[in-house]
Amino acid sequence: MKQGKFITIEGSEGAGKTTQINNIKDFLDKQDIEVITTREPGGTLISEKIREILLDNNNTELCTDAEMLLVFAARSQHLHELILPAIEQGKWVISDRFTDSSFAYQGYARGLSLERIKVLKQWVQGDYNPDLTLLFDLPVEVGMARAKKRGPSDRFEQEKLDFFERVRQGFLSMSYLESDRYEVIDAQQTELQVSEQVLKIIKRFLK
Repeated sequence: MKQGKFITIEGSEGAGKTTQINNIKDFLDKQDIEVITTREPGGTLISEKIREILLDNNNTELCTDAEMLLVFAARSQHLHELILPAIEQGKWVISDRFTDSSFAYQGYARGLSLERIKVLKQWVQGDYNPDLTLLFDLPVEVGMARAKKRGPSDRFEQEKLDFFERVRQGFLSMSYLESDRYEVIDAQQTELQVSEQVLKIIKRFLK
C-alpha cells in the first residue's frame, strides 16, 4: 500500500486556514484520495481535552513551560493515535497547525529557547516532518480584525499585537530556513485568489 502524505497549514490568527483546508479536501476527494482533516492542539479525544486547558481564558496562571509541555503532550497523542496510523494506511492528513506553531508561538513569540523546543520535537516525533507546509501570511492587524469577527477571543487571541508580530516573523523565518517544505501564500488576497494559489501548489505537489 502506498503511504499517504502529511500536509500542515500554518499562519497567524484570521488567516483563513479553515476555509482553505476544506477547499484542499474537496479537491483531493475528487482525485479519489482519502483525506483526514484535523487540528492542533487537538485531533483526538485526549488531545482535545488538553486543547480546552490551553485555550481557556481562566487559565491565566499557566506558565510558558507548562503550556509548551501540554502542547507536545497533545501532539504525541495526536501523532500516535491519528496521524501516523492514517498515513500508514495510505490516507492523506491535513492538519490545521503542527510543530511549527510551537516554534512560532512559544519560541519566537513567548521567548522559549528554540533549542529546548527542538529537544521536545525530537522526543515526540523523531525525524518525522510534514511533506508540505502551507503558510498563510498576512499583516497582523488584518488577521486580528478578521479573528475578532469570529466571536469571543481565546487565551491566545487575547495577546497583544506585538506578540502576533513575533509569531508572524517566526513563521517567515522558518519558511526561509526550510524553503523545500514551505509554500508561502499571501492571505491578504481575496478568498478566490487564495484558493487558486493553494490549488496550484497542491496540483504541483501531486505530480
